[in-house]
Amino acid sequence: MVASRFSKIVPVLSLLALSACATAPRHINDICAVFDQRDGWMDNWQAAAKRAEAKYGVPVHVLMATVRKESGFKANAKPPRTTLLGFIPWKRPSSATGFSQALDGTWAQYKRESGNFTARRTSFADAVDFVGWYHRKTADTFGVARNDTYNLYLAYYSGWTAYGRGSWKNNAGLQRYARDTDEMARRYEAQLRQCQ
Repeated sequence: MVASRFSKIVPVLSLLALSACATAPRHINDICAVFDQRDGWMDNWQAAAKRAEAKYGVPVHVLMATVRKESGFKANAKPPRTTLLGFIPWKRPSSATGFSQALDGTWAQYKRESGNFTARRTSFADAVDFVGWYHRKTADTFGVARNDTYNLYLAYYSGWTAYGRGSWKNNAGLQRYARDTDEMARRYEAQLRQCQ
């Protein structure tokens, strides 16, 4: 009797465990499909992005294009490991992790300044809030418009110090990343009108 009850419970528990793990949306270039995704059963991604927009004044399409470029909406994204002697997996080039690819130091600063002390980089709601926080600080510090995806992304990728020095001006690859992110934001903005 106990064995038969247990055999019925195991599949249910397995299903619940799997559903709690958020997986990256399949169609990351379609904002409507992305917004169908949820952090397990907990949080609606669209609601989280709208909360961040209301809090920081950075449009949803800018926030979402940044997260898309940084992690492809993968909760556990990390930079690839470097190799030792060309083939032995070694250290990662940075502490970037999660949806927002936030570095340890910047994430700690965000938690202090936002008061969101329990924030996790693997939580979409926390990560999109971080992106909004970061972009607002960029806008306030450098006079960048909060809907200027190109410059917001340059500062996001470079860091505030390097952005302020203009280091990105001689980096064609970074400028291309920023243009791609800006184009994705424009595409997301147009798509948002259709899925709301």
